[in-house]
Amino acid sequence: MQNKKNQSSVGLMIQRCHKWRQKRKQYMDQARQTTDEIERERLMQAAEHYGRIVNAEQGKIDSSRDPKDKTPVIEENTDVVDAMDSSDDEDTTFPDFITNEK
Repeated sequence: MQNKKNQSSVGLMIQRCHKWRQKRKQYMDQARQTTDEIERERLMQAAEHYGRIVNAEQGKIDSSRDPKDKTPVIEENTDVVDAMDSSDDEDTTFPDFITNEK
C-alpha cells in the first residue's frame, strides 16, 4: 500500500512540474515578444523563478522514486523541455526594437 501511495505522490509532483514548465515557457515567450525593457526583465525573472521551482521539484521526484525504477521520465515535448532547461537562457539578447513585419 505504501508503494501505491508513493507512486500517487510522485505522479502529482510530475503533474505540478509539468504545469510549472508550461508556465515558465509562457513567461519566456511573453518576454521575447514584449518591447518594454522593464516588463521583459520582470517576465524573465518570473520565468527564472519557475525554473528554480521545477529544479527543486524534479530533485524531490528523483529522490522519492524507487531506485529500480530510475528510468528517465519521458516528456511529450522533449524539444521544448530541452530548450527550457538549457543554461543559455540568461545569455539571451533581445533586439532594441521589434517589428511586426511579416
